[in-house]
Amino acid sequence: MAEKKEKKPLDLNRRQMPKQPPEVRKYNFNEVAFGYPEDVAVEEAKRCIMCKKARCVQNCPVEIDIPAFIQAVADRNFAEGIRIIKQKNCLPAICGRVCPQEDQCEKTCTLVKKEGQLAIGRLERFLADWEARQGHVEMPDIPEWTGKNVAVVGGGPAGLTVAGDLILRGHRVTIFEALHRLGGVLVYGIPEFRLPKEIVNREVEYLKRLGVEVHTDFVVGKTRTIDSLLEEYDAIFVGSGAGLPWFMNIPGENLNGVYSANEYLTRLNLMKGYLFPTYHTPIKAHRRVAVIGGGNVAMDCARSALRLGAESRIIYRRSREELPARFEEVENAEEEGVIFDFLTLPLRYIGDENGWVKEMVIQKMELGEPDDSGRRRPVPIEGSEETWPVDAVVCAIGNSPNPLIGTTTPGLKLGKKGNIEADEETGMTSREKIWAGGDIVTGAATVILAMGAGRKAANSIHDYLMGGNGHGNGADDGSGANTASDANAGADQNTT
Repeated sequence: MAEKKEKKPLDLNRRQMPKQPPEVRKYNFNEVAFGYPEDVAVEEAKRCIMCKKARCVQNCPVEIDIPAFIQAVADRNFAEGIRIIKQKNCLPAICGRVCPQEDQCEKTCTLVKKEGQLAIGRLERFLADWEARQGHVEMPDIPEWTGKNVAVVGGGPAGLTVAGDLILRGHRVTIFEALHRLGGVLVYGIPEFRLPKEIVNREVEYLKRLGVEVHTDFVVGKTRTIDSLLEEYDAIFVGSGAGLPWFMNIPGENLNGVYSANEYLTRLNLMKGYLFPTYHTPIKAHRRVAVIGGGNVAMDCARSALRLGAESRIIYRRSREELPARFEEVENAEEEGVIFDFLTLPLRYIGDENGWVKEMVIQKMELGEPDDSGRRRPVPIEGSEETWPVDAVVCAIGNSPNPLIGTTTPGLKLGKKGNIEADEETGMTSREKIWAGGDIVTGAATVILAMGAGRKAANSIHDYLMGGNGHGNGADDGSGANTASDANAGADQNTT
């Protein structure tokens, strides 16, 4: 009689990732987390129990074969691990840092039941960083040209994903980017301490080496229209993001010192304001900064203000439990000294004699019944108004798409907030040969959801170009999920 195989005990000890101490990092813009050392990554990977039904894969918007790459890490076959990831994800170093794995792949890890879920995102980052340290990136074979040309409008996560997928299927791809650098929100929105720009540059250079052509400083809708591009290209993907900031429309928002999160972060990140005077974008030295909102963008603004020497506070109308930001980002902000004012709503801003904001009037709130989002609705407490001193306010409550493409492309169906309406499974729009995905469809959401939309659109575009109707899966069945209901768009939910 065969001996019964002894069952291996579960290792529920999720390995911590080393990072800068808060008392050090609050004074610099260097990356906070250092990543896993090799031995720690292997230990973490060995915790995976290799489920027969890998729900982590099902909950990954780009459907990476997670158990396979984790097994490769456990076997110390790192080259194989990164190869597996890149079959579905052309931006692993970015996704390993900024994607909300705790609400996606890690959330459905079987070990969650025992409170010991696997650190999937940290292992993805480890492999991407390991590959970069080797000084050599393996390049896949590019198929013979199909004779088809595709234009991608916008060089953010969705556009980069479409470009990477289609170039590997033999189509010629050109990206048209309005800014002077590719990356979209990755370069203008996410601060250096969370996503170093050299990493974005590295991923972009990989796509260029694959053969993707790039035109920067090219504003589609101004430089050329979509219809003009259709004279040269067989298909167009629009992934121009959501760059139109929302404000609360309360008195005093036109005062100096009241910024949108877009303006504040663009000055710091894309224009290198945090390195002034080495770079030529000055940043005004504020003493008391109030950031309105509770998403990842709000955390980025508050943590940046802190590093620039200000007393920095988050003003959020709900409680800590309702914060839409990643737990990791909230924890980092708290460790660094960001002040959180929960159940607080700005009513108006008051300026000085020179037109600069000097005070904000707030009202305290309490939570009532749940609203459409499922969270308890904040209700004002009568007679609870207070006046607080501030010399800067950053509004980080969400964004809509820039209306330029919608207003210059006849026949393109738009939603109420100016977003392009696109099929959830294919990215097809109301216009033939035009696809769309990412924030321009959903409103401000996450990097990985935009990439999932890009993957679906790339599958549809390839099917169409090869003679199908655009509803097939093309050469790759690994499509992700990106719907308007999936995206965390709207007030309090700017979670890029």
